[in-house]
Amino acid sequence: MHGPPLVAWLLVALGAATAAYCLVRARPGCPGTTRDEREEQSVARAEALMGVGMAVMAVPVSVLEQPPWAAAVLALVFGAAAVRSLLPARRSAHHLHHAVGAVAMVYMTAAMEGAGGSAHAGHGAVGAPLLTGLLLVYFAVYVLAGGVRLVSVPVASGTGAAGPAGPVAVRHAPELASACRVSMAIGMFAMLLTL
Repeated sequence: MHGPPLVAWLLVALGAATAAYCLVRARPGCPGTTRDEREEQSVARAEALMGVGMAVMAVPVSVLEQPPWAAAVLALVFGAAAVRSLLPARRSAHHLHHAVGAVAMVYMTAAMEGAGGSAHAGHGAVGAPLLTGLLLVYFAVYVLAGGVRLVSVPVASGTGAAGPAGPVAVRHAPELASACRVSMAIGMFAMLLTL
């Protein structure tokens, strides 16, 4: 990634931390998990993949120059993730958001690879300005809407929100999952700005 090294390292930390939290959320529960729990685990796995991809793409070139085949692998992985997210998108807005995020990752990978390394040296912008602008608007709106939803979430008293079966585990707290999604959208916005 090009841009200031501090921003790159902050994006690496953000991607890695959100991926780690999403992997904790994706852990299977009891053998008799419900369809909703399996769906939430699937969403968490997709978000973990996005976090790992963001962390890998954000590593400064001065520290680790990726091999020539890395861009093709990233594009293939996120292209497959986009297709996989589109299939159940009519059931869940999360899947449509993941598809947009995966397409953005493919786009950023292709734009950086198409620059032939000149983008990493800071010799100008890469990518299609219109597509970059549309993705920036999408992620900005997503962050603002997600932030409003987070602010309007009622604060639970005690160590967890009391549900029908007792306290909710931290890994299943819906406000943390929403905060994770907002933070990854902020990271995507920042990565798009550095194109």
